[in-house]
Order: sequence, then C-alpha cells, then structure tokens
Amino acid sequence: MGEEFKIYTKTGDKGTTALIGGKRVPKYHIRIEAYGTVDELNSFIGLIRDQEVDSHSREILIEIQDRLFTLESQLAKESDENLMHPLPELHDEDVTLLEKEIDAMNEELPELTSFVLPGGHPTVSYCHVARTVCRRAERLTIRLNEEFSLAPINIQYLNRLSDFLFVLARKFTKDFDAPESLWKPRI
Repeated sequence: MGEEFKIYTKTGDKGTTALIGGKRVPKYHIRIEAYGTVDELNSFIGLIRDQEVDSHSREILIEIQDRLFTLESQLAKESDENLMHPLPELHDEDVTLLEKEIDAMNEELPELTSFVLPGGHPTVSYCHVARTVCRRAERLTIRLNEEFSLAPINIQYLNRLSDFLFVLARKFTKDFDAPESLWKPRI
C-alpha cells in the first residue's frame, strides 16, 4: 500500500516556502505576496461565481479562475531553467476575451458620469471587493516585475480584469435591480 498524501508537509514551519523550481524563500517574499494575492482574488471570484448569477457570467468566471491559476504559476516560478515541465502561460486572447466581455456588458448599461459607491447588493459588493484585490495583485505584480522580469501579459491581464470586475458589478446591479449609488462629492 502506498504512502497516504498529507496536506501538511511541515517544510514551511520555519517561515519559508518553495518556489516552482525548488528555491526556498521567506513567506513574505515579493513572489509569495504577488501570487498569494492572486490566489486571494481567485477565491473572491469563486465567491461571486457561487451567487445566483447568470450561466454566461458563471462560465466566464470559471475561465478567469483558470487563468488566475496560470498567472499564479508564472509568478511562483524562479526561472524556466529548473522546470521539469513547461508551465501554462497567458495569451493575448485571454485579455481580448475580457475586453469583449466588458464591451458587451457596457452596451447594456447606462453611461457612467460619476464614481460609483460600492454596494447595493451582496453580489455587487463581492465584485467590488474582488476588483480592489485585483488592483492590489496588479500593484504587487508590477513591483515583482521591477526585480524579476515578467511577461508583460501578466500585468496587462490583471489590469483588464479589474476593469472587467467593475463592469460586472454594474451589470449585476442592473440584473438584480439594485440601486447604483453615485458619488456626489461635497463642495
């Protein structure tokens, strides 16, 4: 009988973790911060997907979750030289899909003339939380790119995804007939 797989390895008990390729780094390393934040984003996307949303949105969200795992693997690798197998990569079509979805949703929405206050419905709020986590992931990935050169598509995807999540929040506002509160600054 084979050895049972255990979720805990105890290898991180001293505050380090392994990158793809084997190099151990502190758990606060910029790579860990970047791909950990993308993982957090992926979890929030799952939360949105678990709401009562239309089937098309659910399918797109699953596609996005898959692409986020791809992005995580790119952020977690130290280099290509120590890899036993090539890792999946993001492609221009992944960004184009987000742009097409944004454009299609925007065609059905009223023109926006002000900032929107997040809220109005739990699903809308989850989209806004995911959007802000996406922006943080983008900032961390840009910072990581300053130290370790990344393919530009990785940053581009996160940038477009945050736009997608904003428009998705507006779409769900309409779908759920929720109020869209516009920011009216005091002067």
